[in-house]
Amino acid sequence: MQIAIQTDGSSRKKVMLTSILFMGLGHIIYLKEYLKGAFYALIEILMLAFSPIIVNKLINLVTLGSPQPDVPIKMRDNSIFMLIDGVIILAILFIFVAIYIISVRSALESYDAYCVHGSFKSEKHIISSTVQKAFPIFGLVPSVGLVLFFVVVPLVFSACVAFTNYAAPNNIPPNNTVDWVGLSNFKTMFGGNAAWSTGFGRVALWTVVWGALATFTCYFGGMIMAVVLQQSKLKIAPLFRTIFILPYAVPAVVSMLVWANLLNGSFGIVNRTLIELGITSSAIPWLSNEWLAKFVCVLVNLWAGFPYFMLLITGSMTAISNDIYEAATIDGANQFQIFKRIILPLVLYQTTPLIIMSFTHNINNFGAIFFLTTGYPVVADSTTTGAGGTDILVTWIYKLTVNLLKYNYAAVLAVVIFVVLAPFAIYNFRRTKSYKDGEL
Repeated sequence: MQIAIQTDGSSRKKVMLTSILFMGLGHIIYLKEYLKGAFYALIEILMLAFSPIIVNKLINLVTLGSPQPDVPIKMRDNSIFMLIDGVIILAILFIFVAIYIISVRSALESYDAYCVHGSFKSEKHIISSTVQKAFPIFGLVPSVGLVLFFVVVPLVFSACVAFTNYAAPNNIPPNNTVDWVGLSNFKTMFGGNAAWSTGFGRVALWTVVWGALATFTCYFGGMIMAVVLQQSKLKIAPLFRTIFILPYAVPAVVSMLVWANLLNGSFGIVNRTLIELGITSSAIPWLSNEWLAKFVCVLVNLWAGFPYFMLLITGSMTAISNDIYEAATIDGANQFQIFKRIILPLVLYQTTPLIIMSFTHNINNFGAIFFLTTGYPVVADSTTTGAGGTDILVTWIYKLTVNLLKYNYAAVLAVVIFVVLAPFAIYNFRRTKSYKDGEL
């Protein structure tokens, strides 16, 4: 059925209302875009056909199931599966709403074009222009779909767990159901329980300090080695670069486990050597003293991480023209002044985004802490929280999930890391000069 519309814009409201009433209806009734309208209408028909399933999944998302003590365990409601299904359904509804909005805008754009030209476009022209406009969208669909279902959905699921009581021993599906508890977990972590709040404050502070120290030491350690090897004019500089890159070339897991054995307080070769040489009369608690263990973490991470920045800064320095060095030398600048006034500003300009990325990486550097110290030594609140003296937030999350089965508290920490770290990284990256059109 075709209904006449006016070219003076007075029928715009009719087109919009019919397009909102049912997806693609405006295209079919008013605009003679039958294929496009049928495509949009088919999408809504499919959603209506699956609406009972969708409504059921959304109800399950709200209730998370009910206790069924008389039902065999395998047949009971699994709250976590219901939560996952509900989040996926929300993602699908988000896509559907986006397509709905696109269909309405498409109808209005077609009507505006009809008002300008005074006639409808041919079906062939409509298909050609639609394919041309939609090609970039269809090209992005696979990437957007992968990001949505493999990045956004897991993030939303993790955030939802933070508002439940998903934890051992009383709320582990399928034996028991999980319930929504609102902000209860956040209150416990941020002051409602002395042990948990103390543990969180201690671990969060050390995480920030660790991230800053690990980034600072590796970056400037790499810069010092890069400058020394370039400015010293040693003929065997390539050999030293090869030697220094070995810690970075070896997998971090292997390196950290080797260092953990070398620094073992009981049978580690470092302590045995120091005792044999008479430097110390007793074993040094490298990994069993809280503050010494933290120092060891930073030191070993420096050993493993500075080669990356050494190579990166060496590459940046090769882009600096020799004419600049010669001009500085003629002006009477010494090596330190050349480094301070020329090398450091230019290298920082090129590598500031990587410094920010390195900081965010070190905040979540699981291997450097866990494989070296396993998060220990034990401190006052470790019995309750499971967090050791050298644990950072990401290793604490691992212990909460694997050892204690406190998924709700682990999700709270994951939310905190994301909320604090993501805006920080984005804000600082956008403020760098290299981000702003490359202006020095």
